Amino acid sequence: MADITVLTHDEAVQLDADQLGLLYGQLGEDKADTIVCRALEELANRLSTIERAYYQGDRPALGKAARGLIGVADQVGMLGMAAIASNVGALAQGQDDPALAAALARLVRLGDRSLAAIWEVQDMGGAI
Repeated sequence: MADITVLTHDEAVQLDADQLGLLYGQLGEDKADTIVCRALEELANRLSTIERAYYQGDRPALGKAARGLIGVADQVGMLGMAAIASNVGALAQGQDDPALAAALARLVRLGDRSLAAIWEVQDMGGAI
């Protein structure tokens, strides 16, 4: 009888508290909240664009959207998501379809978790 291994995807969300603290320290709570909310909307839009481009087979648009996501994720301290988006952008330029599919799935999974986590933190105490 064959053994079946089930892989679980339990990657922790990485939020750079120092980056967020710097943002809030420089701009104040109200302006920083506005920036974070806009960044979250932009991240959600870019994730949607990345998925759509992937399923349409539009690798140039996929790479462009992934590279654009990096700057937005960095701005709000989402280092893990920025790193994975960088991988997706690089893979979009190549021919390794399984690697691109895996990296994209990881980006979407972590993106969903990251967006939920940062909204949860804001809901719990206002500022991050």
